[in-house]
Amino acid sequence: MALLFEKTPLSIELAARYGYDEWLVGRFLQYVPDVTTFMAKMEQPPTQYLRVNTIKTGREELATRLAAKGFELAATPIPEVMAVKKAPMSAGATVEYMLGHYYIQDLSSCMAVEALDVREGQSVLDMAAAPGGKTTFMAQRMNNTGSIVALEPSERRARSMEFNMARLGVCNTCICTVDGLQAPELGEFDRVLLDAPCSCEGVIARDPSRKTSHLPADVDYCAALQGRLVEAAVNAAKPGGLIVYSTCSFAPEENEAIVDGMVRRFGVEVEEPFAHGSRGVESFGRMEFSGAVRNARRFYPHLHDTTGFFIARMRKRK
Repeated sequence: MALLFEKTPLSIELAARYGYDEWLVGRFLQYVPDVTTFMAKMEQPPTQYLRVNTIKTGREELATRLAAKGFELAATPIPEVMAVKKAPMSAGATVEYMLGHYYIQDLSSCMAVEALDVREGQSVLDMAAAPGGKTTFMAQRMNNTGSIVALEPSERRARSMEFNMARLGVCNTCICTVDGLQAPELGEFDRVLLDAPCSCEGVIARDPSRKTSHLPADVDYCAALQGRLVEAAVNAAKPGGLIVYSTCSFAPEENEAIVDGMVRRFGVEVEEPFAHGSRGVESFGRMEFSGAVRNARRFYPHLHDTTGFFIARMRKRK
C-alpha cells in the first residue's frame, strides 16, 4: 500500500500554496531534498532539450544550423543532447526537425539509454517503447547495427513509432504489438530497457492536473504492474546481460521498492550507471531497502534541471 503520513503545518502550507493534495506533499517531505525549492521549481516550465540524431547529422553541424535561426543551445553531460536556452520558434517546426536531424527529448530520458550502455551488434529489447525516443537513441548509439525489438501493444501508438523511426532513419528496429509481460517468449537479449508505465509524478511541471488527480491507489496499481514487468525483463535478459529499469515517478514504491524486490528475488547486481543524479533512497517510512539500491539514480527538477526520473541498472547473474 502507498505510504501516507500525518499532516504537518509545512505539508498543509505547501499544498495550499502550490495547489497539491496534501497527501502527496506529505510524501515529498519524507525523501525529496529541499522540498520548498523543489516545489517552486515544479511551477516553472521545464528546460527543453534536443537530442542530435547522429544517424543523419553531427552535433556541430546541427548547432550551427540552429544558431543561424536564432537558437541558443548549451552542452549537457550527454554529448548528443543540448539544452535550449533561447528559441525564436517552436523546436518542432524547423526544417531540421522535419528531416529527422534531432529529436525533442528530456535529458533524464536520454540518461536511461546512457545507463544501458548499448554496443554495436547487440540484441536489445525495449519493453515499453512508444513514442520511441529511447528506442531511436539506442539505434543511433548502435550505429543502426545489431537489432532492437520494440514492444508497443497499441496499434495506434505503434504507427506513431513507425513514423518516428522513418523520420530519424532508423533501420535496425522491429516494432511488435506485444505486451511487455510476454517479453520472455521472444528470446534472450544482451540489453533490456524497461521504461515502465508509472504514476508520472515527475512530469507535474508539464501536467499540473496531476497535483490533484493523482491518487494513492495509482501508486499501488503501478507498483503491482511494474513488479510483473521487471520480472519479465530479468527473464528476457541473457545471463550477464544488463537491464535498465526507469520511471518518471518520484514514488519509492515504484522505484527503490521494485529494484529491492529484484535484488532479493533474483540476486541481480545493481550497478552505478554514471555519476549524474542523486543516489537512490535506502528507506521510506517503515520500508527499508537493500543498500544496493543506493546505486540507482534519482533526477529532481531543482537539482538536475530535468523532469523527475528514476534509473536503475541491474546485471543478471550468469
